[in-house]
Amino acid sequence: MKLYLVQHGEAVAKEVDPERPLSDRGRQDVERLGRFLGDRGVRVSRVWHSGKTRARQTAERLAAAVAPGVEAEVRAGLAPNDPTEALAGTLGDGREDTMVVGHLPFMARLATRLVTTREDGPIVAYRPGSLVCLERDADGAWAVAWMLRPELLG
Repeated sequence: MKLYLVQHGEAVAKEVDPERPLSDRGRQDVERLGRFLGDRGVRVSRVWHSGKTRARQTAERLAAAVAPGVEAEVRAGLAPNDPTEALAGTLGDGREDTMVVGHLPFMARLATRLVTTREDGPIVAYRPGSLVCLERDADGAWAVAWMLRPELLG
């Protein structure tokens, strides 16, 4: 199983719009990421997001590229400060490649928990619009396969 953990794209400041939709740069970064993934044949069976505007917009754009015909779904427990245990447990039983779009510090804590079974000290350096691909082996252990940050996509 592959798990794609995405921090939403760059959002506008709360003072500009309290809903915090993606900024122009955030939309461009996410669209580049989606094209990159789609061109390389990345496909997932499901795309989950927190329901916050910036995460929903990111998830919808990425779902169009990596999960054609699949609607991005709101998933409880993906807010910035939510505990990671419940989602980590759910993912442990899954077999379908999945994309999860959320926020910091949750995404960094989830990646750390899956790879190390602890949450202390992040193992990845997220920036808005970043993606971390984790792979689970036959024994159920997760490892970081690769990571992309927006600046790598030009």
